[in-house]
Amino acid sequence: MTLKDRRKALGYSQERFAALIGVDRTTVGRWDRGETEPHPEYRPKMAAALHVDLVTLDALIKESSASREPDAGSPSHDAYGPGEEDMIRREFLRALTVAGALAALSVEEADALADDAARDDAAGYLRMNDHLWQVYQLARSKSSVRSVVTDQLSVLNGTLSDRPSPLGLLCVAAGDLFQLAGELAFDGNRHTDAAAAYSLAASASKEAGAFDLWACALIRHAYVEMAGGQYREAVGLLSVAERVAKRGDSSLSTRQWVAAVRAEAHAGLGHLSECERALDEAEKVIHLGGHAHNGGWLRFDGSRLAEERGARYVQLGQLDKAEAALNNALERGALAEQQSFRRRAVVLADLAAIGARRQDSDQTLTYATEALRLARQSSSGYVARRLQGLRAEIGSLVGDRRIAELDAEIAALSAT
Repeated sequence: MTLKDRRKALGYSQERFAALIGVDRTTVGRWDRGETEPHPEYRPKMAAALHVDLVTLDALIKESSASREPDAGSPSHDAYGPGEEDMIRREFLRALTVAGALAALSVEEADALADDAARDDAAGYLRMNDHLWQVYQLARSKSSVRSVVTDQLSVLNGTLSDRPSPLGLLCVAAGDLFQLAGELAFDGNRHTDAAAAYSLAASASKEAGAFDLWACALIRHAYVEMAGGQYREAVGLLSVAERVAKRGDSSLSTRQWVAAVRAEAHAGLGHLSECERALDEAEKVIHLGGHAHNGGWLRFDGSRLAEERGARYVQLGQLDKAEAALNNALERGALAEQQSFRRRAVVLADLAAIGARRQDSDQTLTYATEALRLARQSSSGYVARRLQGLRAEIGSLVGDRRIAELDAEIAALSAT
């Protein structure tokens, strides 16, 4: 089915569909004919209007492009960009195609076709994913892990295509690995690629009936929305994640992680009471046993709650509460030696922001300089983005030469 087929099946004229999406009718005509592909910013509205998810929408768009006779020398219209990101996207779509071919079989029937060797292969993917998560967490530069994750995606895709395999386990492996690919994209500030990865992770997890894995994909997608300032959209995603998590394993910390991220979304909206209620809900993680997380796609263990609470109070302008919580987080991290460069840098950036709001140049410089040093060592795009946000806070202090130099260094870091 093409994009045009789906549009017409729902009774939309080109004019009506264009009005819903916010484009010209001629643009819809070009989409129908497969001459161009919709840009990422239009796709959520299109998916909602057509009552499909983003992965299914992508398949409709590709089918529209495939049905068009190619013109010699016509340009390629790739909404996600060239290079490695495009290759990863093709891996996603290829895996989706294979999953679609097996859709006539239930997970149980597909698994029955797999032999013991195939089951061992699928279990091996899960073990490899666990290893990759550990490498990712220990790596100072997250981007250094990208190539091996991309290779693993290719190998997994080959297994999906080659022979009958236990579909349930492979879908779990895919949902797991696509979340790691999304984290790498998100850390590199490639938000479109991160959203695509998390969408496919959610679809694969749903296919496998892995509710906690599915909920975690939705949680990570909410982070993409918040990075773009779309806090209401994030709250909506997290409400879905909460419902999915309730169908999962209550001994895992998925529900508490949903609450912790919901606190961030409510803080972004300026909702103090809702934020504090969500943080209190997240703290229930301390009552769970020692196996509440797996250290991979689910890592929420409560160790970050002090820094999470501090960051939320910074968002809400509760500076005294924020400073107490953040200093507590730094002290705990130093004692336990468990804070990564990235985590410590984010706490320091928040403490620098408090100094800026208090017009305290010395506090701002002390914390921001150390955060900048850690950002350079970790090469984290996420930390660079947080420091970029700090520039808005220190704007009133740039009359101080030291602050002006700091601002220039942050700008240079963000540019690279």
